[in-house]
Amino acid sequence: MTEPTSPASDKAWSGRFSEPVSDLVKRYTASVLFDQRMWRQDICGSLAHARMLARQGIIAAEDFAAIEQGMATITSEIEAGQFQWNLDDEDVHLNIEKRLTALIGDAGKRLHTGRSRNDQVATDIRLWLRDSVDTIDQQLRNLQTALIGLAEIHYATPLPGFTHLQVAQPVTFGHHLLAYFEMFARDRERFADCRRRINRLPLGAAALAGTTFPIDRAFVARELGFEAVSENSLDAVSDRDFAIEFCAAAALVMTHISRLSEELILWMSPRVGFIDLPDRFCTGSSIMPQKKNPDVPELARGKTGRVFGHLTALLTLMKGQPLAYNKDNQEDKEPLFDTADTLIDTLRIFADMVPGIRVKPEAMAAALRQGYATATDLADYLVKKGLPFRDAHEAVARAVRACENRGCDLADLSIDELRSFSPLIDNQVFAILTVAGSLAARNHIGGTAPVQVREAIARARLRL
Repeated sequence: MTEPTSPASDKAWSGRFSEPVSDLVKRYTASVLFDQRMWRQDICGSLAHARMLARQGIIAAEDFAAIEQGMATITSEIEAGQFQWNLDDEDVHLNIEKRLTALIGDAGKRLHTGRSRNDQVATDIRLWLRDSVDTIDQQLRNLQTALIGLAEIHYATPLPGFTHLQVAQPVTFGHHLLAYFEMFARDRERFADCRRRINRLPLGAAALAGTTFPIDRAFVARELGFEAVSENSLDAVSDRDFAIEFCAAAALVMTHISRLSEELILWMSPRVGFIDLPDRFCTGSSIMPQKKNPDVPELARGKTGRVFGHLTALLTLMKGQPLAYNKDNQEDKEPLFDTADTLIDTLRIFADMVPGIRVKPEAMAAALRQGYATATDLADYLVKKGLPFRDAHEAVARAVRACENRGCDLADLSIDELRSFSPLIDNQVFAILTVAGSLAARNHIGGTAPVQVREAIARARLRL
């Protein structure tokens, strides 16, 4: 069966063609169903371009006035949900341009002077991404604030520190939360750095080689808040490395979210029982009435793979493209939009969830009693007594093995039993075998001593 066709003359570029585009191709190549979300950026960029054209005498002042008036009408129509998005007009740019021309006539046709959809879409994406970066930065800051608030409450609450998921040394829950604060701080730095490369104006590159009209790109850059203009017209319209970098930064945030999610899931398990999540972030089972499932962190852990996939998709999209613009780049928007949406929604929900975490200090304390968490403190104690570290390590390892056989903790051994592993041990050893003593001993910047955790929280607040 032959696909139905539509007249060729309804396209902005149809003069070159002798037959119309089939409806199948029209649906296959159109992007308006997803790129219409950039309408505000498209109008903003068009107005800056039109203002420059009028300022340079390329279009008449009355044409610019008509364009401003028409764009104001279109803005109102879109905001009211009355704008008719048309698949025949391919994308957000042509939909708006066609409506503008219908409203103001020939002045609307003059808007596209000195530009191409190639540099227009590159500008729109950069404007949209810049706004997204600013939103993400605020959401990251909100999550950091939530982490600090919970850390302040539990700056001295002992928690087993783990390596290889085995009890290693005592830390505090507040200290543990601040580790994620630091991860998200680096994420904010990455996005700030990414924003600088996003914030360069491609408009003026036209299709690929620039334009013969006497445009003023620096003026447009100032109008739109760009820090600089793209220096090479070919590069300006064809590369999407700034979008890939955005997705890479987003993937790292989601990596950190996923690590936190994994811990929340483990900690909430009845086998661990360190925390409980608020009911509004959990779901039940359709068959097991006792279940309370940590769906939010589980889904965040899953959505991390979704963002990773978008990063891989964009890298694959770009790797084989010759200069300059290719239609392949239409495929950059959906993964880019979904990455931003997924990340922003995840950050918002985690910033809301973290303050509601209910901590169970007694379960944390019980876990510390099971894993010989102060063994390293005993080794350090012997080193301070003059024993070489490797010998101290061996002596404490033998003491731990003896405790395992007896089913007790190091602090449960008598002084005589402890001295059987090293004659250097005296009664002062019991002070360092306590969790409180172990925490207090690490009294330096970055250490787990509660006094240091409080100071770290104060510094974190200042950094925000």
